[in-house]
Amino acid sequence: MLTSNGYVLDERPDRLGSLTETPDAERHDRDGLWQRLRSQGYLLLRDQIPTEDVLAFRDFYFSALNGTGVLDATTDPVEGIAGAGPVDSATYRRILFDEIVPSPQYQAFCASPAVGGWFRWFLAGDVHLHRRKILRHTQPGENGIGTATQAHYDLVYLREGTDRVLSMWIPLGDCPTSLGGLTYLEGTHHAIMAEEREGRLKRPAASITADLPGLAEEYGARWLVTDYRAGDVMVHSAHLVHAALDNVDTTGRMRLSTDIRYQRLDEPIDWRWQEHWHDHDGL
Repeated sequence: MLTSNGYVLDERPDRLGSLTETPDAERHDRDGLWQRLRSQGYLLLRDQIPTEDVLAFRDFYFSALNGTGVLDATTDPVEGIAGAGPVDSATYRRILFDEIVPSPQYQAFCASPAVGGWFRWFLAGDVHLHRRKILRHTQPGENGIGTATQAHYDLVYLREGTDRVLSMWIPLGDCPTSLGGLTYLEGTHHAIMAEEREGRLKRPAASITADLPGLAEEYGARWLVTDYRAGDVMVHSAHLVHAALDNVDTTGRMRLSTDIRYQRLDEPIDWRWQEHWHDHDGL
């Protein structure tokens, strides 16, 4: 069963589909990739980042949180097995926002040749990585309204800069659908761009809804899913509606992922995204 915020997605097979992988033959064809991105709204790039780099950063993240109660202390931190609690929330927040998020390890991972180098090639110029990079884990059973990321598109949070900003979502470890990866509402970037151009859509910086099945009906579209592997990345348009699935893993494994934004350096930059991410930063 696939759920998001407690809503069941696979009760309607006609509103559920699979993400399309970018074929290897197209991976070095920049014009072809742009055509695919404009058409689909996303690029699913398998094995884009060396697996060892993903697992090394995963180990860095979870090892830093050892002793907070977040992890099962009897397991290897890289496994990301949730602890039974209680969690020392104050220590967890201090380590996350004061040590992990501003760390050179996190910056180096997000600016690595497989990530930053790829964006320089794809955008054909000097690029800017937004300093506000979001890094989060989700424990199994954290289901229901307000837990999994609700349906939204990124531009509503990036109004002060260019609308030509691209997002990359990176699963930091294998992420089958049961672990709560991202799902995308097929083709919605076309409708969103049209509504924005015509001035019919002026959403505040907030999610659209937690009711993913209802939104699929509204747009007459399918939610697209896949099993992600360590090293895969999703590059998506700032106009494409997406959300997260619930983590229903039965082994206690947490989903760890990061989402980052790149754009050309010569385009207007949203100044609000130039500080390190904090859950009280107002965005």
